[in-house]
Amino acid sequence: MNISVIVPAYNESKTIVKVLDLLLSNVENLGEVLVVDDGSTDETGRVCKEYASANPKVRYILQPENRGKTEALKEGFRQSTGDIVIVQDADLEYDPAEINHVAEPIIKGVADVVLGSRFLVRKTSRSLYFRHYMANKFITFMSNVFTDLNLTDVETCYKAFRGDIIRSMIITSKRFGFEIEAVAKVAKLQYRVYEVPISYYGRSYEEGKKIGFSDGLMALFYIIKYNLFTSKKASFRKP
Repeated sequence: MNISVIVPAYNESKTIVKVLDLLLSNVENLGEVLVVDDGSTDETGRVCKEYASANPKVRYILQPENRGKTEALKEGFRQSTGDIVIVQDADLEYDPAEINHVAEPIIKGVADVVLGSRFLVRKTSRSLYFRHYMANKFITFMSNVFTDLNLTDVETCYKAFRGDIIRSMIITSKRFGFEIEAVAKVAKLQYRVYEVPISYYGRSYEEGKKIGFSDGLMALFYIIKYNLFTSKKASFRKP
């Protein structure tokens, strides 16, 4: 089974080349890497174009303007071709070498969707922001109440999907809302959802972290919206 990796990027020129190097050198069964530039204003576009021209497995996709992470992901999912599709942030908070571990349950045929948990069994993890930890635990708890899944980290970047599932999902959230929306929608169809432990190398706000308090409030809104007020029919396109 080949893997498509979607890399949403906004002003990540300092880290994007290292991320791409790590993906190409570490991910087994790698079919393609789709870098979706969300209207960057730094050198991200130039760097990625040059990288893609020298590496046939890397494709560069430019959004016409800054539309937020979820819109970048939607475009990446739409253009993906892999049997498995996974998201990789461009900021090196997650180790690309662990994608093999996250994808393994799907490859073995026991899972349809796999989340890489930063809390299931702690591996390497930078200690940052207790308030973020508590907010994530609360948001995960609220998501679990409505989905009836016993997840430990609903806000994780590492979500791997069978390609047909994510390409048929109707995604309507904004900014960082995809994390909540995707879990709510796969739960509706009772797909087999697994978690595996991963490492986490978090960034401070000074180092470029982008998620904020308002995104936490929107996550709670999306939990209600996609679990209670969004039907199965409105969640997935027919094959």
